[in-house]
Amino acid sequence: MGDQPTPAELETHIAHPARMYDYYLGGKDNYAADREAAEKSLAIAPELRLLARENRAFLQRAVRFLVNAGIRQFLDLGAGLPTQRNVHQVAQEIAPETRVVYVDNDPIVLVHARALLASHSEGETRVVQADVRDPEAILAHPDVRALIDFDQPMATMLVSVLQFVPDKDPEEIVGPLRAAMAPGSHLVISHPTQDLRPDHVHGVAQTYTQAKAPAVPRRKAEIEAMFGDFEILEPGIVQTSLWRPDGPVTADLDLVWMYGAVGRKP
Repeated sequence: MGDQPTPAELETHIAHPARMYDYYLGGKDNYAADREAAEKSLAIAPELRLLARENRAFLQRAVRFLVNAGIRQFLDLGAGLPTQRNVHQVAQEIAPETRVVYVDNDPIVLVHARALLASHSEGETRVVQADVRDPEAILAHPDVRALIDFDQPMATMLVSVLQFVPDKDPEEIVGPLRAAMAPGSHLVISHPTQDLRPDHVHGVAQTYTQAKAPAVPRRKAEIEAMFGDFEILEPGIVQTSLWRPDGPVTADLDLVWMYGAVGRKP
């Protein structure tokens, strides 16, 4: 599991995207800096709470789809703070033998995630502290290797995380991950887009930058490129609410400026 972070590492005075996301979802694992930054973003785009809920619902539908398709191992990068219906909960409810590794670089996320998993069955779910900007280190991490068999189909989750890596070409991150995955594996990505409501999107991006959590929205073609030669499954790259909905689609669809998609390695 790695060392527990020290109090000095818990930089609660700096806003963090995972804790802001927790605030949008109505969680309590956030601090004054996170709430202040989130409220500035909400003043520009009140639909951020809707986006967060729809993104979470997309993740859960994707996990259910993949488990029902036979996937039994998940690597969730930039997992964020634990909330209701996490990947391991959704997957293991269907197939208890499913293995899940969460990866995040925020020490506070690690503390909460490990507390959540303390009473969970040992060996099937782990939490790793690592940076998504260093995919090779993640792939080589002993806790990842202990649970994920890269010779077998798996799912790699990059759900609402790549926008927070503005200083790297996404291919530098996603390329090594795709290459490491066995045929029959899947890649799950959601990402905010500037194709829809660009005034809100760019306004929110500015507030994140001011909060020292820079974010960059991307166009549909840029998100499609992240899948490389993977087959993008139906219904393609769509607003998260429209990816295989299992109930009524939100009436506020015009406010959902987040794309989601699942690709399969041939």
